[in-house]
Amino acid sequence: MSLFVTFEGTEGSGKSTQITMLAERLLALGYHVVQTREPGGTALGEAVRGIVLDSELHIGAAAEAYLMTAARAEHVERVIRPALAAGAIVLSDRYVDSTIAYQGAGRGLPVDELRAMQELAIDGLWPDLTLLLDLPVEVGLARRASAGDANRIDRERRDFHERVGAWFRAEAVRDTQRWRIVDAQPTASIVHTEVFGLVMARLSLGQAAGV
Repeated sequence: MSLFVTFEGTEGSGKSTQITMLAERLLALGYHVVQTREPGGTALGEAVRGIVLDSELHIGAAAEAYLMTAARAEHVERVIRPALAAGAIVLSDRYVDSTIAYQGAGRGLPVDELRAMQELAIDGLWPDLTLLLDLPVEVGLARRASAGDANRIDRERRDFHERVGAWFRAEAVRDTQRWRIVDAQPTASIVHTEVFGLVMARLSLGQAAGV
């Protein structure tokens, strides 16, 4: 069966690590897994990633939102929908919620307008499950600093990251049908155990429903 799982969280929350661990375990169990990320996943997405995260360009909030959304539209059309149609479990490092959190709560763009942009880009394709890897901002930023690969977003002021984190937590509490909150402070293996359990529970629910 197909399943669309997205991972969200502030910087340094361990999304990439957890996606890789989960993908390896699901593959070992015989599932068809597609691991991807945003911005990224396509040639256009990776180009946008270079512009938004790795360049020294000054990019306005609206331009940043449009760039992310354009990359997402391509990502959905070329990667996510085809993979789901083929029966894959798609694991994406960020999706729609990141744009609303970062460009909305973080940058101050109106959330309703951002949601409308995303609806156009994804054409109704919302995740089956979104896992919020919840971590205090100072811990995540320290992790990123120690890794030595801080990007343009990492270097934003702490209050920016606090607004992003607060939006994620509020949205996860508001929409308990799609979101699950995972404490990202323990070791990677402990976090993985919880992540794996949540994904397997969602798979079992889908199988029971005949999805």
